[in-house]
Amino acid sequence: MTADLAIIGGGLSGGALALRAAGRGRRVVLVEREPGAHDKVCGEFLSREALLHLQALGLDPRALGGVPIDRVRLSAGRRTATAVLPFEGMGLSRRVLDAALLARAADAGATVLHGRRARALEPHHGGHRVRLDDGTLLDAAEAALATGKHDLRGWRRPPGRQDDLVGFKQHLRLDPGQRRALDGHVELTLFRGGYAGLQLVSDRQATLCLLVRRRRLATLGGTWDALLRAIGDEAPLLRCRLSGAEPLQPRPLTIAAIPYGLVANADDAVWRLGDQAAVIPSFTGDGMSIALHSAALCDVLLAAGARPTALGAAMRRDVAGQVRGATLLSRAAVHRPVQHAAVAIAALLPVLAARIAAATRIPDAALHRSGLPA
Repeated sequence: MTADLAIIGGGLSGGALALRAAGRGRRVVLVEREPGAHDKVCGEFLSREALLHLQALGLDPRALGGVPIDRVRLSAGRRTATAVLPFEGMGLSRRVLDAALLARAADAGATVLHGRRARALEPHHGGHRVRLDDGTLLDAAEAALATGKHDLRGWRRPPGRQDDLVGFKQHLRLDPGQRRALDGHVELTLFRGGYAGLQLVSDRQATLCLLVRRRRLATLGGTWDALLRAIGDEAPLLRCRLSGAEPLQPRPLTIAAIPYGLVANADDAVWRLGDQAAVIPSFTGDGMSIALHSAALCDVLLAAGARPTALGAAMRRDVAGQVRGATLLSRAAVHRPVQHAAVAIAALLPVLAARIAAATRIPDAALHRSGLPA
């Protein structure tokens, strides 16, 4: 099997690049290990930049069931503070969004191989060869790694600046009264050793995305139920929201050693997209926009005949400062004294929370360089 471009991973960045490159007439083969639509450990918040990228790709998150979000509510203990976001975002399930993106990529002419795993990626005759789990060999002039926070064997990234967190994600059906109270908000709850984000992603579904330091989790026996009980004692607002909630999966999705703070600096011969290129802490809600931005930049650079190192340089230029600043905040946010002080300050100066939200965004000049209208 041959292609102009082989993409390993069918998440946001992989699907977006497949759609863009196929639209330019390239022969694209995308390898996705899952056989169908599936959930991922992700807060599922679409910022303004992510919405602009999706619009450019011909996708309408609202038509897919997305829920508008324009406020953030911060809590620690019994203290809460609410601020208006400097943009309107949206909550939308990754299961729905990724499936829609891959369907559009296939419609544009990309070959999407569902349920197939890449076992190896190696140089081959000036290009690349991907070895699939069924023995198929895929030869391509260019190759892109879009495997999210998981590395492909032989293509490891350096660790992040904050890699001691364990992530959990679960979908819930909230009590109707709690759903109405949450509507329009993303709620960020700070607790000892971590933080959690809760938001609606459809009319009947909410996402709880929770991060906790590995050491705190270990002291609680390493179980999800024990962690929720402990957090409930420290976070009455979150306990209230989860009262009467119905989990929509038998157990939460889990991921460890998240490389927060990573901005790849590898001199690779492959294009690194999404979390392979940069990993920003989840509380910013900008991870999906960075993934889509990396795909758009890759498409522009491929069309210009650039090499993969150009994408790393472009990502460092566009997001390194935001990732670095957000990681410093994330490292501070897991400490209890800082948490209470942060909520107190946000209550007195709600504009400060909005400014922090704006400071972690991809700037308009960078969006324009990725091909979006000025």
